[in-house]
Amino acid sequence: MRRFVENAFSEEYKVTLGVQIQKKVIDLKGRKSLSMIIWDIEGNTTIKNTRSSYLLGSSGFIYVFDATRIDTFNELNEEMAFLVNTYPQAKIKMIANKVDLVNISALKDLLATKQIECDYFTSAKTGEMVNEMFEALGKEIA
Repeated sequence: MRRFVENAFSEEYKVTLGVQIQKKVIDLKGRKSLSMIIWDIEGNTTIKNTRSSYLLGSSGFIYVFDATRIDTFNELNEEMAFLVNTYPQAKIKMIANKVDLVNISALKDLLATKQIECDYFTSAKTGEMVNEMFEALGKEIA
């Protein structure tokens, strides 16, 4: 979120506690602009345990997992199924982040063996595919 909204990155990792909210207006390439209110919710629990008030009314979800930590892959399919079934109107993107630190080909192979479909492979550090991912979601929502 910080890379997208502020075009910034910090090496000092800070876990999100509760929720952080930021806003960014994006231009949808001549169609119109879209004001995105982005909620970064803590990822220490399953999405089912997230306060429902954080999720109600959402037009889209970006579900981010850490490409360097296999333990963050364990519940991906169940988490996505929960979002799809609970919020059928919302657009959803699954994102592998920190791809600057892994072999993407090996990561894709691992995800395929676990039958996990990832929409984007991003790096908050380098900015790789971050803007493209948010803009694609924005176009689907608009």
